[in-house]
Amino acid sequence: MPKIIITNKSPHPQTFAVHGFNNNRDLTVKPHSTSTLSAPDRPHTPSGAIIAMHNGHEGEQAEITFNGFQGNDFIDISNIVGAGGNITIQQQGDPSTRKGDPLFMQNLRKAWKKASPQVKNDLKGSIFLDKKGEVERMGPIKDHPKLENFVRSFADGKTYIGIGAWNGSPGNPSDNGQSSAAHGTKNAVITYSDGDATPGNGEAHMAHRSPMAEMKMVEHVAVSEAHKPENHNGEVGIDLHNKSNKACTYFFYDNYWNGNGTAGANFDHPLKSVRLAPKASHFVPLPASFKGRVQRGTLIPATWVEFQCEAANDHAAHGDISLQQGCDGAATIQGTDGAPHGSGPIGGFTKDIITHAPEKAKVKRQDGVVCLASTMGNWMAGPNDAAAEWELKEVGQKKAYIRGGSGTDDISSKNRRFDVVFY
Repeated sequence: MPKIIITNKSPHPQTFAVHGFNNNRDLTVKPHSTSTLSAPDRPHTPSGAIIAMHNGHEGEQAEITFNGFQGNDFIDISNIVGAGGNITIQQQGDPSTRKGDPLFMQNLRKAWKKASPQVKNDLKGSIFLDKKGEVERMGPIKDHPKLENFVRSFADGKTYIGIGAWNGSPGNPSDNGQSSAAHGTKNAVITYSDGDATPGNGEAHMAHRSPMAEMKMVEHVAVSEAHKPENHNGEVGIDLHNKSNKACTYFFYDNYWNGNGTAGANFDHPLKSVRLAPKASHFVPLPASFKGRVQRGTLIPATWVEFQCEAANDHAAHGDISLQQGCDGAATIQGTDGAPHGSGPIGGFTKDIITHAPEKAKVKRQDGVVCLASTMGNWMAGPNDAAAEWELKEVGQKKAYIRGGSGTDDISSKNRRFDVVFY
């Protein structure tokens, strides 16, 4: 039977009431961790719910029926009994099946701030505030009829809000749409977060979004504006080099949050992009607070050049190369504070490791580009051991993160500036 993969991206343990699975025992998932439940091996249609608990109150819930009508799974997110966080569900490897509003609580808080005094009075007893006056929790919609219209103002069509078609009632079309079948039977991926609950490693890329739509959100520098990096000595940022034989657009993603040895990777809101002609270079200024990555395009699998411009302890820049979310080509990172310039340690690699890789290690990306698969797994698929073994042989953990979070060279630059080369 398929599994239920539950990821808690929040900085605190999150308890879930479990109905129909796990012998109906509650499950607590540690901060920034993932737990897996096996569906009971029943005939036909094992089903149940995973319900987020908030100080003893039921909140948002993921509802699951495996191997239902015509062999398809039926999955959805419901806020009928309340909310206190964000949750999504989808079949593993199929973002088109995703249900839920990954920013439900943020949208709820915005709607509450805009609400008139009369609306707030009508919702008394259903919206609960913290000491600062921010919305902390929402009570059951089923017990507060006026709450339903309020929630539909920002979450209609993203989650169950009313009861849908039931017991002779036609229900609301938006709620009925939540009952659409998924595609066959697969693992169910549930993602919980106080922030963005889009699935993925850390924060997530909406793989079904148009890359062009994402490009409109970022500061973009065209090829014609590219200039030599040495014109910007003293500034914080990246000397970006395209050593490939084709033009390419590079996207910079600032992490959503950063912790002690942890980070919430940003997959869907790039800070800026730079398009470079073949063999061109460009200096990309960045805020000293930047901590994230640069990659080719917006899709994964992709080679990540990870870096922060100014660490809190030594105020230097630190960076590395990561292949944990896949590899779409070679890349290197080097500090620019060496004497002479370019004499310091280099992280990453320069050779093509994709062409001759085992077929089991390769995947075709959404845009048709053949890449090496993720070595740690994500919402599209689990870890690819063939890719990891190949990369460990061809590159090695010392030059790039492949498995685990240690053993890779930390490249630093006291002047808060790196040379980053994509091949």
